[in-house]
Amino acid sequence: MTAGLSPGERELLLQLARQALEQGVRGIPLAALDMDGLPPELRQPGVTFVTLTIEGELRGCVGALEAYQPLAEDVREHALAAATQDYRFPPVTPQEVPQLKIEISRLTQPVQLEYRDADDLLARLRPGIDGVILRDGARRATFLPQVWEKIPDPALFLSYLCQKMGADEGLWRVKKINVFTYQVEEFHE
Repeated sequence: MTAGLSPGERELLLQLARQALEQGVRGIPLAALDMDGLPPELRQPGVTFVTLTIEGELRGCVGALEAYQPLAEDVREHALAAATQDYRFPPVTPQEVPQLKIEISRLTQPVQLEYRDADDLLARLRPGIDGVILRDGARRATFLPQVWEKIPDPALFLSYLCQKMGADEGLWRVKKINVFTYQVEEFHE
C-alpha cells in the first residue's frame, strides 16, 4: 500500500460501495466502472474488507487478503458480497439499505509472523494495530484490527480466530500454525 488515500478518494470509494449496495440488492447488474475517470490510486490493485452495520450491529463483512483487481472494483465487489454473501446473515433487503453504515478497510500486504511457541506468539501480537490471519493447511481465517475492540485479550482473540477457521479453539496453543499480520486504513460513512 502506498500512502493513505486522500479524503476525496475515500469519499469516492464510499460512494461506489453505496451505489453497489443500492443496485445489487435490488438485482440491478453493476455497470462497468469508467476506470479512466478514476484517480490513479483507485485504479491500482488493492485489497479491502467492507463491513456493513445497522445501528452499530454487524450486518455483513466480506473481503479478500490479496490484491487481484483495481481498488475501486474491489470495494464494489466486497460491498455487494457483504450484503448478499456473508454466510452468517440472510441477504440484505432493499428496505435495509438506507439503514446500513459502510466501513471500508484497505489492507496492507500480510507479513508472516515468526514465533517460537504459543507464549512467544502472544508476546508478538499487537492488539489494536494488527489484523491477524491464521492458516492451517487449506483452512484460514482473519480478524481485522478493529476486532481487538471487542476481543482485547490476545489468547481469546486467537481462540476465536481458530474457531472461525473451523479448528479447535486451542489449536494455536498445541500446534505451530502459520500466522500473518497486516494493518488497515479504515474509513466509514
